Amino acid sequence: MTAPQASSELPAGRVTAKYVLMLGTMCALGAISVDIYLPSLPQVAHDLGTSASLAQLTITSMMLGNSIGQLVIGPLSDRFGRRRPVLIGILGHIVTSVACVLAPDIVWLIAARALQGFCNAAAGVVAMAVIRDRFVGRAASRLMSRLLLVIGVAPLFAPTVGGFIANFVTWRGVFGALVLYGLGLFVVVWLKLPETLPLERRLASLSETWRGYGVLARDRRFLALAVLPGLVQAILMSYVIGSPFVLQIGFGLSLFMFSLVFAINGAGLVLGAQISAGLVKRFTPAQLLRFAVPTLTLLTGWLFLVSHTGWGGLPLILISLFAVVLFINFCPPNASALAMARHGERAGTAAAFIGALQSGLAGLISPLVGLLGETAAAMSTIMWGAALTALAVLVLGTPIFRRGGTGRLDSAGLR
Repeated sequence: MTAPQASSELPAGRVTAKYVLMLGTMCALGAISVDIYLPSLPQVAHDLGTSASLAQLTITSMMLGNSIGQLVIGPLSDRFGRRRPVLIGILGHIVTSVACVLAPDIVWLIAARALQGFCNAAAGVVAMAVIRDRFVGRAASRLMSRLLLVIGVAPLFAPTVGGFIANFVTWRGVFGALVLYGLGLFVVVWLKLPETLPLERRLASLSETWRGYGVLARDRRFLALAVLPGLVQAILMSYVIGSPFVLQIGFGLSLFMFSLVFAINGAGLVLGAQISAGLVKRFTPAQLLRFAVPTLTLLTGWLFLVSHTGWGGLPLILISLFAVVLFINFCPPNASALAMARHGERAGTAAAFIGALQSGLAGLISPLVGLLGETAAAMSTIMWGAALTALAVLVLGTPIFRRGGTGRLDSAGLR
């Protein structure tokens, strides 16, 4: 089967709202697959006769599968182009969503979610590579931040929609909704995504694509920048995985109130992304990182203090959580833009490397919330620890806090 040629490629530097919406919808596939399912976690644990920790593994396994998928699919997109890998990946998402609907036990569901994460990786990594095919530096950072406006719609509506579906047709119906989302996305990408990697720019062989990981691994500054989004994503996912149990079971919030809180924090994510996109017009990505990471560390430290002392009760915890999520999206777009600008000749591999670290670190760190007791104190401990680690990486792995360091970082990133 030969895919039809999509609409002609947009000239570099020109971005339409429809183009941003399409890329954002691709990037949001993984987020929606997580967020629409969150309110169902307690229901899954009860229905399948398992523990809360094992129910949380259905999210963790998806993120780890996504991490591996990006490492595989990114180089393939540098070798074979952008369209074929993403179309095959979306088809895989549809198939694995059906497998989740039919899951007879928690082991089946965990395995199906891991495969779903692997397939979902295609949409995200190809969207990032398409951006790097056409943009660098501030322009890339600004576009990535605008994409977060689209991606941010998932936390606003997905949990509410997922909770509504689960109330009527159980959690299995949630995966039925993901089947429909995948079908719609496949049609849009099939018809509208232009091929942004011409034949003459593709890597000559698969062995060359795998060697690209060695090149990236030897670039210490790239590694530092690539790790930052993963550590910040771990902060977010610690909240995402822990909040259904902390807020619904620990503080007694109803499903509706939990969805409302999640939507408000989702609005904070979107707002922070748009503030970051606006500030890129006046400040470089390196300058924004220098401000955002220490601020995020202070805010997660405050959340840690509030959670462990009980000051202010639930209201102060919710206010502190909102402050944290407001600053989360300052880091990934700017760190990713700086990292990818160093390796434009292997944009797919670089995007995969960054994405794999982002999903992998978040998938490995966030389950610690469950191991520590699924309480607000446990959640805030992991969030603050990830933020402190991000700050250490930024200080030790980049020149950003040295005299003139932001300028050197920007110029080194852009070569």
